[in-house]
Amino acid sequence: MTRRTDAHPDLTRPDAGAPFFSTWSVGTPLRQRQTVEAIGATWERRPWPSDGLLGYYVYTGHDASTLLHHSQWRSEQAYEAFVKTHRQERVDEIDTAVPGIERLRLDRYRHYRSVRRPDDTRVPGCIVIVEIEFEESAADSRRAWVDAVIEALESEPDPHPGGISGHFHLGTDGTRVLNYAEWESAQAHIDALAAPGDGIGSARQQWERVQTWPGLKSSTVSRYEYALGLTPG
Repeated sequence: MTRRTDAHPDLTRPDAGAPFFSTWSVGTPLRQRQTVEAIGATWERRPWPSDGLLGYYVYTGHDASTLLHHSQWRSEQAYEAFVKTHRQERVDEIDTAVPGIERLRLDRYRHYRSVRRPDDTRVPGCIVIVEIEFEESAADSRRAWVDAVIEALESEPDPHPGGISGHFHLGTDGTRVLNYAEWESAQAHIDALAAPGDGIGSARQQWERVQTWPGLKSSTVSRYEYALGLTPG
C-alpha cells in the first residue's frame, strides 16, 4: 500500500543508504501542479514497490517550471531492481497524463553531515538546494570543504533566524556536493542572501575560506516548496 504524507523527510535516517535527487522540467506552474497530482495518483493506484524504498518526495521549483524529486533508498541495488520491474509503468502513466516532461538528470549521493539545533521543531516553508561542483582533482577534499562550511555556520555570531537546518551529501560521481537546506520561508532565505557578506554568513575569514576553496568549480542555488510525500502504508 502507498500512502501520502505531509511529513517532510528525515535526511539523517541511518537506513537511507542511497539518497537520490533528480530534476524534471515541466514548463509552467499549471503543469507543475498537474504533474504532482499525476505522480500521486499513479503511485497510489499501485502497491508500494519495494521494501528498499523508504520514501519518495516531490517539490515544486520557485522558478515555476521544475520539479525536484528526492527518494530515499536502502541501497543502490534496491533502486536498480525497481528500475527493472516497476519504474517504466509509472513513467508511462505520468507521461500520458502530462505529455512532454523533460527528465533532466538523476544524481546519486551519500549523506555526510547535517547541522541543526536539536530543539528546533519548525516545519520548513522552503527547501533550498545548493549544488556545488568540484574539479576532479579536488574530489578528495569535498569532506574537508563540508567540514569548513559547518565550522563557519556554527561559529557565525549572528545567524539568520530563518535558517533551520543543512544536510550535506556527497555525490557518488566524485565531484558533487549537495546541501538540502531547510528554511522557515523563501523570503527568509532571500533576506539572508541580501545581508552583508557574500552569500549566507558574514564577511569573515571562515566564509572567505569556504568561498575560495581550491578546486571549487561552480555552485547553484534553487528554492523549492514541498508538494508531495509518498511512503509505504
